[in-house]
Amino acid sequence: MGRDRESKHKRSRREGRDLFGTGGESLARRLNRPPGMHIERPRRQSDYAKQLREKQMVKRMYGLRERQFRRMYRMAERSRGQTGQMLLALLERRLDNVVYRLGFARTRPQARQFVSHGHVLVDGRRVNIPSYLVHPGQMVSIDTSIRDVPDVQDLAEYHPEVPGWLERMDGAGQVLRVPDRQEIDPDIEEQLIVEFYSR
Repeated sequence: MGRDRESKHKRSRREGRDLFGTGGESLARRLNRPPGMHIERPRRQSDYAKQLREKQMVKRMYGLRERQFRRMYRMAERSRGQTGQMLLALLERRLDNVVYRLGFARTRPQARQFVSHGHVLVDGRRVNIPSYLVHPGQMVSIDTSIRDVPDVQDLAEYHPEVPGWLERMDGAGQVLRVPDRQEIDPDIEEQLIVEFYSR
């Protein structure tokens, strides 16, 4: 599969927000300025441009390629309920995102690496597919073999607020239910993504 080699800061600046949780003062200072030269005054965005930017922002935030993102959208379209909300619920239930939301990783890219290197267990079985959809009732844990790694030991003290659709226990977590819309990033305008794919 192809890899996106563009700088994470550059991608965050293009969307005007920290997409990867890498933070830092340098990024914070430059977030309100897109990458590239700034000679012209910014033009008013067309409806299509707004839809495209929203789709790109969400796609990059969750670390998906276009084909993967479109496949998730088609799954959401076939589900019962509002397509935009179903899309966000599916994205949130991806294994790499669940690992991130439980606080077993500081960023989604770090969570994705843990999963793809085989350090994550679902119901006691090793799963190395970041796109694996975790279902309500399933348990997610980090393999004990890497708990002595310094980066992982640092995470033992890291306790971000866990959303209500998840429960974190000692070294493990459980998906209690499908996430509600109010438990997902309120800044995402999913209707723009639906409009983009409905053209």
